[in-house]
Amino acid sequence: MNSIIGTYINDDTFVHRLDPRIKLVANIGYIVATFVAIHFTTLFYLFVPLVILYIIGTKNVVGVFKLLKMPLIIGCIIFFINLYTMKITDETRDIYRVWWYIFGSQTYALSWGVVARTLSLIIRIYIMIMATTLFVSTTKPILLTKALEDLMLPLKILFIPTHIIAMVISVALRFIPTLLIETKRIMKAQASRGVDFKNGRIKDKVKAFTTLIIPLFSTSFAKAEDLSNAMETRGYDPYAKRTRYRKLVPTWRDAIVSIVLVGLLVVTYLFKYDVFKIANSANWIELTSFKNF
Repeated sequence: MNSIIGTYINDDTFVHRLDPRIKLVANIGYIVATFVAIHFTTLFYLFVPLVILYIIGTKNVVGVFKLLKMPLIIGCIIFFINLYTMKITDETRDIYRVWWYIFGSQTYALSWGVVARTLSLIIRIYIMIMATTLFVSTTKPILLTKALEDLMLPLKILFIPTHIIAMVISVALRFIPTLLIETKRIMKAQASRGVDFKNGRIKDKVKAFTTLIIPLFSTSFAKAEDLSNAMETRGYDPYAKRTRYRKLVPTWRDAIVSIVLVGLLVVTYLFKYDVFKIANSANWIELTSFKNF
């Protein structure tokens, strides 16, 4: 089982067999729908299918929980920022208040608005990370480059080298897990020399992590040079006209995923603009909305 986030998992699952262009469009559409949604109900509809596809594509249930670490850290930071910056919009929804006086009387409160916005941000970042990780983990590098190049095809009219841009993005995405592996290796090497990354004050931890910068930069440039030499040795020319051995043809699986994606986008639109006027028809639906906070 591959534990490094973003590494391609060589398998033959339903998600692996999907057209990479469909997966890329679905990834972008999912992220857009996540940040457009204004109801927790909508986020739930977006979250559940993604978790199912992630487990099917990666066969890693533990990875679902590992991806939650970064959204929780960002959410805690945003929570304290919102706690002292958000204005109270509904006096009846405050959990508690802390009175503070700076240049006059000012009310700081932990309101339902702070909780709702923090939770919505955590869920949105979580969905974004999971969707991107699923896409990168189930798409081969060469297919990822083809998908990016095909979607940027209209830019060729403006004489923009889409193949070069696609290759740069593809290589950058593939370098993320490599850098994570190198970071862990350097941390173990520094720890064996007496550098403590876990204990001590925040100042000491920051000082310890600065010892990673120079070795990590040096390793990154060395790997980039090795990659460029390997591509040059194999005769890679970014400006040469290239042919394709494998043609990307959508199948029935791609049609099903496209229909489901369009359905989720329609649901997001209906909840956002309250087409059926359901926001005032039930209290639980009203409470799942954070648009008025």
